[in-house]
Amino acid sequence: MHLTYYGHSCFEVEVAGKRLLLDPFITPNPLAEKIDVSKIKPDYIFLSHGHFDHVADVETIARQSGAILVGSFEVMNWFQKKGLEKIFPMNVGGSYHFEFGCVTMTNAIHSSSMPDGSYGGQPGGFLIKTAEGSFYYSGDTGLTHDMKLIAAMGPLKFAVLCIGDCFTMGVQDAITAANWVGCKEVVGVHYDTFPPIKIDHAQVQAAFQKASCNLYLMPIGSTRSF
Repeated sequence: MHLTYYGHSCFEVEVAGKRLLLDPFITPNPLAEKIDVSKIKPDYIFLSHGHFDHVADVETIARQSGAILVGSFEVMNWFQKKGLEKIFPMNVGGSYHFEFGCVTMTNAIHSSSMPDGSYGGQPGGFLIKTAEGSFYYSGDTGLTHDMKLIAAMGPLKFAVLCIGDCFTMGVQDAITAANWVGCKEVVGVHYDTFPPIKIDHAQVQAAFQKASCNLYLMPIGSTRSF
């Protein structure tokens, strides 16, 4: 299972012969200016919610790749009205068995609106279980006891957790979340992109190390195997 980080909360996981892209926000992000979006061709695009910093490159990547969009009913309807036909609506608590594995949309405590201000439905995260292992993406969220349910659904190879604070969990809540989901391998996202979510990398790494968690602050464009 290989994870490539594209900045902010956008990453791609290659598993079971498929490429799963999550929350594509690349071209408006100056920190990701070296990423060539034209080369990103996933099989699926998963969207945690409708905010601009999670959906900015959906149309471009979906049209060039023919990827299937997966996300909340309202977000899928919004993109369908833009002419994207390969959509698969879900909602929090629901699961579906795709060709690569089983996806459950998990609870997230956040807001959700589309770039034009229209209603974006219920935000969520994703628990993705495959024959090669499982991983959890929290999406944008505050700390919630619902995360404890993730641990009961089997072991995780890694968890992708927001750590930037202000709009989402900060470092200490993310450490608690890692403990609650039962995973010591954490990929940090949703940090550094905007001034309110800039972090001190050394301090954050030290906090996770003290909690006996391995935190990966991946360079944009880099790939890691789990």
